[in-house]
Amino acid sequence: MRRRLYFLLPNVNTAKQVFNELLLARIDDQHIHALAREGTSLGDVPEATLLQKSDTMHGVILGLLVGGMTGALAGVVTVLFPPSGLAMGFGVILALSVLGACVGLWASGLIAMNVPNTRLQSFAKAVDEGKILMIVDIPKTQVDDVADMVKKHHPQADMRGLEPGMPAFP
Repeated sequence: MRRRLYFLLPNVNTAKQVFNELLLARIDDQHIHALAREGTSLGDVPEATLLQKSDTMHGVILGLLVGGMTGALAGVVTVLFPPSGLAMGFGVILALSVLGACVGLWASGLIAMNVPNTRLQSFAKAVDEGKILMIVDIPKTQVDDVADMVKKHHPQADMRGLEPGMPAFP
């Protein structure tokens, strides 16, 4: 299980230093991302991905659930009130549930891609002012070590949060 740490850094140079220190601490660069004001060059520091910047994952999960439930409801109605006197079985409920889940997943994923990540809203003002948000996904056993290392070497770095848990293979 991994934990997501958020560090608010004052400038790009500090972000580059923290990035290099995290690499030396054997944190894979695929698990380190930064979010900066539009137009800011981060150099070697990987920029936050679309999945991190948007609410896509939340939207996809919600669409999957709502679409599946809507499809199941449509299947139940179809079985209870079959069209033109056709005999319908419970396979219709399953088929419409799967179809509804697929449509919900697709539609909500497209919509959620354009919605800013609600978890990052609290950092929006600081990022607009020119600060850099560093997002680090690390094993939960390293959380204290990494947080202490960053605070020790960069007292101006502001640790702004710890996300509870996420799968080890996002």
